[in-house]
Amino acid sequence: MTSDEELQKRVLDELRWDPKVQSNEVGVIARDGAITLTGEVYTYAEKLAAERAAQRVKGVRAVAADIRVKIPSRLAASDEDVAERIARLLKWNSMLHSTNIQAKVASGYVTLTGDVDWEYQRREAARRIEELNGVTGISNQVRVRLPSITVSSEDIEEQIKRALHRHADVEASRVRVAVANGRVTLDGTVDALFERELVENAAWASPGVKEVMDHLRVA
Repeated sequence: MTSDEELQKRVLDELRWDPKVQSNEVGVIARDGAITLTGEVYTYAEKLAAERAAQRVKGVRAVAADIRVKIPSRLAASDEDVAERIARLLKWNSMLHSTNIQAKVASGYVTLTGDVDWEYQRREAARRIEELNGVTGISNQVRVRLPSITVSSEDIEEQIKRALHRHADVEASRVRVAVANGRVTLDGTVDALFERELVENAAWASPGVKEVMDHLRVA
């Protein structure tokens, strides 16, 4: 079993290695496989990069990002500026321009609402907005519309399993998939937190999926 000290060192090494994490003020606390990130970064994107870096480290079972976003004056933007940037992004992004996503900005914190046809659109909106200067956080309240097509539970399950077998980073034999009435339940084990996200993404990408229940455990 990896000790807390060793796991802390691994996460710190990963943070220093990742060029997206530029701040030297990110601290790491490790306890029984759970990682808490502390300190300050300059952008929300950097905060998320630090969190994802920690999730990549083998032995990490959970990550809490207690990191403050302290935007320097050279990157500061008013809420009106941030809102205008988001509007332009939604208009010109080929994956999002046909959606009705709305954004509300308060002290740099962005709340997204609206409806989309696919989960990837919901996630793409947040992923693109998190990269904008002036953003301090995101609450993604965008909803995925119920699919207009009917796909049998057996077909959905087969599609997900095939997708997992195609993915080089996922050991598909250790993931169990069950589907009932469009609800997907994922169970089993993965080696790292980022693999868990890959499996969940594969489930959401399958037509006919209404909900994903993620019960995967990090080995």
